[in-house]
Amino acid sequence: MADAAVLTEDLRRTFGDTRAVDGVDLRVSTGEIYGFLGPNGAGKSTLVRVLCTLLRMSSGRAEVAGHDVARHPERVRLRIGVALQDAALDDKQTGRELLRLQARLYGVRGRDADRRLDEVLGMVDIGSAIDRRIGTYSGGMKRRLDLAAALIHNPDVLFLDEPTTGLDPTSRATVWAEVRRLNRDLGMTIFLTTQYLEEADELADRVGIIDHGHIVAEGTPEELKRSVGDDVIIARLADEDQCRRAAATLVGIPGVESADGHGAELTVRARDGAAVVSPVAVALSSAGVAVRSLTLRTPSLDDVFLQLTGGHIGEES
Repeated sequence: MADAAVLTEDLRRTFGDTRAVDGVDLRVSTGEIYGFLGPNGAGKSTLVRVLCTLLRMSSGRAEVAGHDVARHPERVRLRIGVALQDAALDDKQTGRELLRLQARLYGVRGRDADRRLDEVLGMVDIGSAIDRRIGTYSGGMKRRLDLAAALIHNPDVLFLDEPTTGLDPTSRATVWAEVRRLNRDLGMTIFLTTQYLEEADELADRVGIIDHGHIVAEGTPEELKRSVGDDVIIARLADEDQCRRAAATLVGIPGVESADGHGAELTVRARDGAAVVSPVAVALSSAGVAVRSLTLRTPSLDDVFLQLTGGHIGEES
């Protein structure tokens, strides 16, 4: 395996009696895009804040860009870029003024600052808006400016915290393209937290899922989806009360691997969904279960997430 850009060993962070991060072992290779998923309250944000030196760990060990997070946080900060979900931007500055200030804070001055600003603007599409006040920017433009600010000092590791939350599809696609280009052209390691399963599926080389402070699964998106099974049948029922009875009804049908109810939705996993969907429909009808829709599809990362954590990623804990 390549050298680790991010490494944790038995990392823990507690708040009183609450174990927000509970013994996490993590290794992200240099040049990798690592997607980090977890339900609200699972420890995802806490772990990222520890890695970015914004929060002290309670115990364990962490290295980022080859430097110990606890012993040498100042060295880590010089080598990482961080674009948090809520960008702290001064609406009265122009985009160019903000980037120049950011460069100066990292010790990049004079011609070096001019050159670096030109390079960053070539990577992140801001256009003529760079000389307008930030208060006039759309949400998508602010996200791109925040990304540019995180890149001004050419970091080794870039932390992106839900970079496309709230963006329209066009702006989201633009950010995706920029993330791919940074990774491909610069070999930059990118640690991406996201609430969008398709984002992790589209961008990440590997995905880690955290729940209750523990890493519960890790692998490529394809590996994780194969772990669920080949096909998924989704039955949307008339009400939640029928789900438990419906799941019990399907036990023992040849080809059905599992049936799990969640709210008014029944998820059936099968190796050959096309062969099983008809017997499933007949069994539910015979049991008097009112089915509003029945859908057959291949597994998604949301199916993996549901199986491991008991909820869909977009839901509140």
